[in-house]
Amino acid sequence: MRTLTRTLVGATAVAGILAGSLAGASSGFAATEVATKPAASAEAVSPLAVDNHGLSTGEARNVQCWLMDNWGYPGPLNGQLSTESWKAIQRFLQADWGYPGPINGIPGGSTDRALLLFLTADYGYPGPFDGIWGPSATVAFKRFAAWCAASC
Repeated sequence: MRTLTRTLVGATAVAGILAGSLAGASSGFAATEVATKPAASAEAVSPLAVDNHGLSTGEARNVQCWLMDNWGYPGPLNGQLSTESWKAIQRFLQADWGYPGPINGIPGGSTDRALLLFLTADYGYPGPFDGIWGPSATVAFKRFAAWCAASC
């Protein structure tokens, strides 16, 4: 009998709290109209990650200047190698250094392998050509960025 009484008292208390909460709600808490337009279209969504591959923002800005002058980089010149910067790098690598992948602005193994081949030719990268970015690759990329400063 005690268990039944406790259950009834507890249920009555919960019902009272709910009734009081609903009675105190005003029109200010009412749901607003549902938006009929999507927040973003599929075409407008793109990766926004920045990967400077060890370059400072100043060095990356130098590379962006060169990319703007030669490979269709639309800007901005902000020292952040993000999607549009990497698309321009991939266009360059595809045209001259055997990059086989898509122009998607996402640096990865294929992009890095082609970039390492390029850095070997003129900027002292000693290998290996495994597509893994390491300290020697960063040093060579910094040399290239210093050469790109003439474009700024």
